[in-house]
Amino acid sequence: MTNWTVTVADAARSPLNREYNAEMISRYWGRPTDDAEVDAYERDEQDHDVPVFLVVSRDGEDAGCLGMRFLGDGAGELTRMFVRVQFRGQGAASALLSAMEIEARERGVEVLRLDTRNDLVEARNLYTKHGFVEIDRYNDAKYAGHWFEKRLTSAHPVAMS
Repeated sequence: MTNWTVTVADAARSPLNREYNAEMISRYWGRPTDDAEVDAYERDEQDHDVPVFLVVSRDGEDAGCLGMRFLGDGAGELTRMFVRVQFRGQGAASALLSAMEIEARERGVEVLRLDTRNDLVEARNLYTKHGFVEIDRYNDAKYAGHWFEKRLTSAHPVAMS
């Protein structure tokens, strides 16, 4: 059993964001990317609205990340699920999902949604394993091919100030 630590972090300052972006670009195009291409994506394409951002680590080394934005009407949207290659298959993604569900409930989120691409088969398997079900398209995400949702139980609204 691997001991993971999950903490809240600043998405804009995390190097994991850049690694996530580089991997998404490389996998989509089926080739390596470079700094200029990642810079252009981060400048022109990336949605920077990620108010909740978690980082999972082990023994002080960051292993992965997961973000959440708020869609309104009690819904949150997961984004930027990423685990560094050397930590994959060891439970880091599951630790992130579990921690984000707790975070979501604490913030009054009743349902989590996400979209993912056709080529991210392992991500789709992970979400299904954690109780997400495939739903109809709920957004206009340019590259998405699959949409998922998970209803959370015991959501407790948090007073907004």
